[in-house]
Amino acid sequence: MPDLDAGKYAAFVWPAYGITLAIFVGMIAASVAFSGRWRRRVEELKAAEAQKGGEEEAGARQ
Repeated sequence: MPDLDAGKYAAFVWPAYGITLAIFVGMIAASVAFSGRWRRRVEELKAAEAQKGGEEEAGARQ
């Protein structure tokens, strides 16, 4: 079992660990949220590009 006793510095060490954990959790949550937005944006751009390509082909046939 690891020794979790920080001695006289515990008042500084444990809050620092807590703050670090909170920041890491926030960074992970933001990364997941942004990746979802980026994925949706890529799909929108691909759909717009496919639609644009279809319009150009129809115009070339006329």
